[in-house]
Amino acid sequence: MARLLDNYDPGPSVAQCGAINVGTKDLEKSLHFFRDLLGMEEVARVGDTSYLRGYMELTHHSLVLTQQDENIVNSYSFRMRRPEDVEIMYGELEKQEIEAIEVPAGTELGRGTAVRFLVPGSEHPFELYYDIDKPLAPEELRSRLPSNSSKRRGLGVRRVDHFNVQTSRETINQAEQWVRDNLGFNRREYQLHRDDETVLASWMSVTPQVHDLAMVANSEGKRAQLHHMAFNLENMSDVLTAADILSDFDVHFDLGPGKHGIGQAMYLYVMDPGSGHRVEIYAGGYLIFDPDWVPIKWEREQFKDGLTWYGDPFVIEGAMRSLATTPSAGLELAR
Repeated sequence: MARLLDNYDPGPSVAQCGAINVGTKDLEKSLHFFRDLLGMEEVARVGDTSYLRGYMELTHHSLVLTQQDENIVNSYSFRMRRPEDVEIMYGELEKQEIEAIEVPAGTELGRGTAVRFLVPGSEHPFELYYDIDKPLAPEELRSRLPSNSSKRRGLGVRRVDHFNVQTSRETINQAEQWVRDNLGFNRREYQLHRDDETVLASWMSVTPQVHDLAMVANSEGKRAQLHHMAFNLENMSDVLTAADILSDFDVHFDLGPGKHGIGQAMYLYVMDPGSGHRVEIYAGGYLIFDPDWVPIKWEREQFKDGLTWYGDPFVIEGAMRSLATTPSAGLELAR
């Protein structure tokens, strides 16, 4: 008997953040930070490229570190909801006359075929895929809990949480609208510039989280910038523990610890010692289950509470600063 859903095609959409692939001038320092301090599992290393995941991630990797001459973001990857969505999106990009490249299976170890393109209006290199391996951890690292890929180690990074990216004030409306219209992201919270039309910042998600992707206007007009990549810890007190431990290892703090009003999660911003990429240690936050969720608009006079509800405060004028943000690679395969 046919089901109603058999006759319904919702179209392609993103299911979750997949991985971020970044270059680092000092791979060993970056590995010490992500693997030894944050506790991520190094799943594999091929030459000067290392693949890592959190202890609750069953898929092959969520972070790729590559020894490069420049600290740059090679790609932001997202897993699609269905296998056919990758091919459908490739066709849709062609229809919109957006240049796209097919990334062969195995270009990133453990991952299937992907489509790579630059987001209109932001020029961030996105890669969309579905197929990915789910390897078991080595016996000595394997957890007895089947929902965990490995034992909890170090500071206990569970998974990649979100990406925060920047583009110019002139193009952010186009970019933010495009990812909502074409990839299925939902705007959850946002703020506009004084003109009440141009996006200052938008927090969007495809999951019940407040944001899987944040898009922010760059104060210097730059496009294709990374503000930070975020990794998730189990609870808020873990963020304070992370601050205590990372201080003892001379890891540079950029901001925090504190709690955001937007999303209501604890934050600590630090810099990867090997690359200078900004990393947010992130825990808590609320989840959205309402199908009729109305995006929350933050007025300018309220915004300081949105950035920091308590703790080390943001300075509003500098909160979206481009200082220490990371440029992204272009459409070429930067591997």
